[in-house]
Amino acid sequence: MKSCWIRAQAGKTVLEFRDIPVPQPKAGEIVVRMRASSLNRGELLAAIGLHSLDQPKPAGSDVAGEVHAVGEGVTKVKPGDRVMGRTRGAFAEYALMSVHQAVPMPQRLNWEQAAAVPTVFVTAWESLCQYGRLDAGEWVLVAGASSGVGVACIQAAKVMGARVIGTSGSAAKLEQLQALGLDIGIEVRGSGFAARALEATGGKGVNLAVNLVGGSAFPDCLAALANQGRLAIVGYVDSAFSSEIDLSAVHARRLEIFGVSNMHLTPAERASAMAGFVRDFLPAFGDGRIVPVVDKVFAFDELPAAKAYVDSNAQIGKVVVRMP
Repeated sequence: MKSCWIRAQAGKTVLEFRDIPVPQPKAGEIVVRMRASSLNRGELLAAIGLHSLDQPKPAGSDVAGEVHAVGEGVTKVKPGDRVMGRTRGAFAEYALMSVHQAVPMPQRLNWEQAAAVPTVFVTAWESLCQYGRLDAGEWVLVAGASSGVGVACIQAAKVMGARVIGTSGSAAKLEQLQALGLDIGIEVRGSGFAARALEATGGKGVNLAVNLVGGSAFPDCLAALANQGRLAIVGYVDSAFSSEIDLSAVHARRLEIFGVSNMHLTPAERASAMAGFVRDFLPAFGDGRIVPVVDKVFAFDELPAAKAYVDSNAQIGKVVVRMP
């Protein structure tokens, strides 16, 4: 079968196509005939230590397709079922995945929409619910709001009844995000948004900040927090991996800072996060309260062009590849 692998070259990531055998499921696994997948910026950033590539590895993590085969003991799904979920090696004609990562695909969604859901919305669930403990009526700040996870956070937070402030360097993107539920948009790149976030909240600050930008946005995210506020560190699109921290503010205002990454999660922890997404967010896709935002669709053999488009930072939401 045709598959795509990712490797590091001179500090950058390069995609290469390979022909490999169709995978065979073991106990607790399934094989999915892939119909679409999507690009996630994190796995394309080889400069990040967590994502460094000592050896080439199968690329892609978002699954949307039909169950092709099931392993021993699998009763949750059967061949022919339409599913979406997460696994390594999703940029392929067939993908092997744990049955615990397979989610029934809502009838409202097409293949491309389903492919735009798993990674970003599970990350949004971890950021907003599992660790962020966001409640209805609270304020959430999304730094880097036009990214895949940023759009997911906006849509999910609005379903949860929260109010959302988002930052972007593009006024045009902010205008489009307001149509998705963004309450207040701040046009800025990197830093310089804390004062406006505080003003928008009547000086109280936001209850939760999700930093998808990196070190350049960290001080403002911290300064914008309310008492007992929470700060999620999710991405580093600015390639700034360090920042000064005001310890007195963290101490005096009882702030919490946490990271969201899949790198060191156990299979059980990954399954728990997917179960949380299914419980809290999946119904909103089924009844239409959340419609995945697909910016552009490429053919599978156009993956390098799709990566270049993501690298250009032109998209709002997700960039999807359609399998042959």
